[in-house]
Amino acid sequence: MSISLSSLTSSLSSLSFSSQISHKPNSLSFPRPKPFSLSRVTATAPSLVALASAAPPAELETTNLKKYVKSRLPGGFAAQTIIGTGRRKCAIARVVLQEGNGKVIINYRDAKEYLQGNPLWLQYVKVPLVSLGYESSYDVFVKAHGGGLSGQAQAISLGIARALLRVSEDHRVPLRKEGLLTRDSRVVERKKVGLKKARKAPQFSKR
Repeated sequence: MSISLSSLTSSLSSLSFSSQISHKPNSLSFPRPKPFSLSRVTATAPSLVALASAAPPAELETTNLKKYVKSRLPGGFAAQTIIGTGRRKCAIARVVLQEGNGKVIINYRDAKEYLQGNPLWLQYVKVPLVSLGYESSYDVFVKAHGGGLSGQAQAISLGIARALLRVSEDHRVPLRKEGLLTRDSRVVERKKVGLKKARKAPQFSKR
């Protein structure tokens, strides 16, 4: 009986201790969320609209060059007098010359930008004017399509040389001497049946 009483008292004491602990639970503190203000949204909204409406500089430059070309060539390319057409591979270039300071515009873009700054392609474009000493006397306006940039550059060269004949027939001899009036008729040879390419055959295996 004494053992049972002692066990009861110990259990009661433990219950009282646990109840004392449970009276003061651990308090957890959470940071309060900041109030949402509409003023911030309204302040940033106009700037976002302005950024979305602003066009990239490349497009603005292209539109400005379009206006410039149309102002310099009233009636379009076909209405001009000093004009020449050049071809190379699959590329065709229509060239118009006007008195100016040596500016070259291809498809409403600057020649250096259009030809990706390639010095060889830029040299193709400038050779006819440099050979006659007109590199800073004429502005060149070009519409080119078909083929790649290399073919278009060589087509522009032939177009400029043919346009210079419209300026004066005396230019024929120096341009012919430099080979600038000759149409380069070389094109890629077609692939043949049974071959890898135009002439390359598959590897021969004896066994």
